[in-house]
Amino acid sequence: MKKTVLITGATAGIGKATAYRFAAENHRVIITGRRKALLEKVAVDLRDKFQAEVLPLAFDVRDRSAVEQHLGNLPDDWKAIDILVNNAGLAAGLDPVHEANPGDWDLMIDTNVKGLLYVSKVIIPIMVRQGHGHIFNIGSIAGKEVYPKGSVYCATKHAVDALTRGMRMDLLPHGIKVTQIAPGATETEFSLVRFKGDRERAEKVYKGYEPLEGEDVAEIIHFISILPERVNVNDILIMPMAQASATIFHKM
Repeated sequence: MKKTVLITGATAGIGKATAYRFAAENHRVIITGRRKALLEKVAVDLRDKFQAEVLPLAFDVRDRSAVEQHLGNLPDDWKAIDILVNNAGLAAGLDPVHEANPGDWDLMIDTNVKGLLYVSKVIIPIMVRQGHGHIFNIGSIAGKEVYPKGSVYCATKHAVDALTRGMRMDLLPHGIKVTQIAPGATETEFSLVRFKGDRERAEKVYKGYEPLEGEDVAEIIHFISILPERVNVNDILIMPMAQASATIFHKM
């Protein structure tokens, strides 16, 4: 059955890979992101490759009014959201807490926590009215463990973990599935964003081992989405073969 899938942060990484995975299965995809040109490029490519139905919406999930404007006024034939992938998120800086930039804290908290909530607040009532839906919140190994110099980023992903468990409880009577996907090291723009464009420093994060790719995570999201209706995967932690914890790697 063709579904409508809403994916935030779809201009790169896990979000982009997820859009391609669902479009390849003939599902309709709503893709969102801050970078309009990149978003439009993804939309054009999805249409060309898969003849997919795609609705690109350029806005920042940190902006509650923009979230409400774009997602609260979807075209009538796009309003029935079957799957929400709350993927938009980032890390900013890698510093001891007493030396960190409070602006980085605001950016992470506003995106990873408040942005997820703003989007969910618009979409969940749609799913409640439908009596079905599936929400995927993209967490992290950082939501399971805390590591040095990452305290605030880890705090935001611990919040995603808690919010996912709370959503699962609150939405249980409404036939809505809720799943947290918590990846370990995944080679996307994550480190490039964290280090504010310092490509050399970002590339070092993935040296000496094979990290996950966005497509690996997208494949798992898709797999969970097609499990029988009786099955809900509450939480799944995905690691590269070379990673045992947030800080322990086997590098060659």
